[in-house]
Amino acid sequence: MLAAYVSRFMPTSPADGLSVGDRPAPAPREGWTTVTVRAASLNHHDLWSLRGIGLRSEQLPMILGTDAAGVTDDGQEVVVHAVIGADGHGVGPEETRTLLSEKYDGTLAEQVAVPTHNLVPKPPELSFVEAACVPTAWLTAYRMLFRTAALKPGQSVLVQGAGGGLASAAITLAAAAGIEVFVTSRSGAKRTAALGLGASRAVEPGGRLPHRVDAVIESVGAATWSHSVRSVRPGGIIAVAGATSGDPTAAELTRIFFNEITVAGTTMGTREELTDLLAFMVRADLRPRIDTVMHLSQAREAMVRLAEGEHVGKIVLTP
Repeated sequence: MLAAYVSRFMPTSPADGLSVGDRPAPAPREGWTTVTVRAASLNHHDLWSLRGIGLRSEQLPMILGTDAAGVTDDGQEVVVHAVIGADGHGVGPEETRTLLSEKYDGTLAEQVAVPTHNLVPKPPELSFVEAACVPTAWLTAYRMLFRTAALKPGQSVLVQGAGGGLASAAITLAAAAGIEVFVTSRSGAKRTAALGLGASRAVEPGGRLPHRVDAVIESVGAATWSHSVRSVRPGGIIAVAGATSGDPTAAELTRIFFNEITVAGTTMGTREELTDLLAFMVRADLRPRIDTVMHLSQAREAMVRLAEGEHVGKIVLTP
């Protein structure tokens, strides 16, 4: 089957470590289901894998990808939940928690095998391309907003670094829930796009906000951390799901403890939260912002676009 996989680690030019070619189809396994992939989306996790973060050389070649929507052999249309071993279903009680493409082959292929419990029915209202955008970026944003930060209508949030899948999802979900959304971006085009998704105001990185916010959605790291700490109200929360620009050189602990700011890490979400999120998207008529749809054979070109950071929304591959 055709697949996009890590063939070698390239820390400074990750797309150069990506190969597209034939790989063995998934072998039958008790408790697992093989899904014919109709669409799969890219995430920064794929870039980290290509750089050699989270993988060992003896695991190569490893098929990339955590997100997919497709069809089972009996014709069910499904969305794949990428967290393996979270509750032991289909993998055994001793299974450590990983994401697809960390221990088991991922979704950037014509087929992917996952524990049967990890399959969620795809709502008919969402296309395969739209549904494939949800399991990582949208699920993480959903958990950050409504579980980690516990935001409610009428409150406010700052989303750092508009443009990517996580930021686009957070803006869309928060605005739909009646939350005031502020956004930062270096790009004027991305700030304009954020306003179109429902943000109340979009400013340059480090820009002054009308008031301090109840929560910050932080996935950028070093480049925005100081602004995040200064923008959240006393007693507020910074929800962290990544550090694409690296770790901050200073944690600013004095400001954090003096203002009683909570810093909480978030990774993905549960299968049940994915089900709830899909239902919310249908009820609220929400759709992911799609930047580009390419054929699986163009995976390297798609990965270059992801690495350059010029995209707005999700990049999707279709086998």
